[in-house]
Amino acid sequence: MNPERRDRLRDAAIEILAEAGGRGLTHRAVDDAAAVPYGTAKNYFPTRDALLRAAAERCQELYRATAAHGATRIPEDRAALAAALAALLRDVTGPGRPRLLAYQELQAEAARRPWLSAILDPIAAGDFTAFEQAQRAAGLPVTPERAAVVTLALHAAIPHLLAATPATLAAAGLDDLDRFTLDLLQAVYPG
Repeated sequence: MNPERRDRLRDAAIEILAEAGGRGLTHRAVDDAAAVPYGTAKNYFPTRDALLRAAAERCQELYRATAAHGATRIPEDRAALAAALAALLRDVTGPGRPRLLAYQELQAEAARRPWLSAILDPIAAGDFTAFEQAQRAAGLPVTPERAAVVTLALHAAIPHLLAATPATLAAAGLDDLDRFTLDLLQAVYPG
């Protein structure tokens, strides 16, 4: 099977999950989004579960690529860390939006399909390690508990940023991501 076409189909599955949700993920929709002949997606991924697995694995690959790119910029202090975290959150409303919408849809599917959870778990688990290392590199007095609070706050912000409802964004302080990340670090690491 053609690896380029396979990736095109997996990217199309992510696009469908982002635009139409889990109910919209069909072989025909993936074929349309990938601009391939009907039956191609079914040939590569014979079942809906295979489509879900393909999308989840692609999300994991894209996450690793994003994380590897971010790892080259190690924050040297609190301000640099806050700026890096704000940039990650901005990505949620920008180029990362389709991937994160698809990831949210896959998380909902994983509640009913434990095998899918096993594919997705390294994404969230990796954030805890990476964000703890970033906080340590920034010279903050890190404990595992404090690092987890920062990571959980960032994760909790994602659905609100994806929904982009102005009142909720303002209530959570997410209408100013630079201020949000500075305030978050100040709350967890006063001083």
